[in-house]
Amino acid sequence: MQRRNLIAAALAAGIVPAARAAAKPVVIELFTSQGCSSCPPADALLGQLTRRSEVIALAWHVDYWDHLGWRDKFASRTATTRQQAYARQLGGGVFTPALVVDGTNVVVGSDRASVEAAIAAAAALPVAVTLSRAEDTVAVAIGAAPGPVHVQRIVYDPEHATDVGAGENDGTRLREYRIAREVEALAEWDGGARRLTAKPPGPGQGLAIIVQSADLRILGAADLPPSRSGQRRHRGSDQVR
Repeated sequence: MQRRNLIAAALAAGIVPAARAAAKPVVIELFTSQGCSSCPPADALLGQLTRRSEVIALAWHVDYWDHLGWRDKFASRTATTRQQAYARQLGGGVFTPALVVDGTNVVVGSDRASVEAAIAAAAALPVAVTLSRAEDTVAVAIGAAPGPVHVQRIVYDPEHATDVGAGENDGTRLREYRIAREVEALAEWDGGARRLTAKPPGPGQGLAIIVQSADLRILGAADLPPSRSGQRRHRGSDQVR
């Protein structure tokens, strides 16, 4: 009872104690398309996985399905180029739905058993990433890395529903999650610890910071979901606010 009263008093005073994130965050990237009939089950699985505290998820809508009857309003050449880079590094070709785990392993995004196994086998990310948000900026603290790295700021929409009117999913209402909408290269350097600032996401959007090596392995990541009930929080490889 005393603990409950203390928490209630802290919330009333606008003070929210920090909580620890999962010790082993995992970054999963789904390459998908509204024009692909095999993709809706993968989209649904991604939505389920986003509920896990250790998962930082992004959906990249590729544009190579757009000429087959339905133009995906979230598709981009950036998403296709990113998938092609992973395919060159990891093998397996370019296909949808493809899910990449920590930049090191690619599986069929609708195959729950393979996805779960890849997540379970993922190693802990070696670089701590911490975010803190002010009114007009996001402070990014990145720990030392074992070599050259590049850092990306990725803005995403948490969820959308789309009524598809043509193509392989004609007549289907699709529900999609964590859709990457804006990508910015923040910095690239030799891997020493560094502090950066990033533009915050727009209203209702989330922000992911991804630290990768030259061979596309994800070394660290943090997630700043959209604010809920006035509270600002993030999930990453170090802590949650």
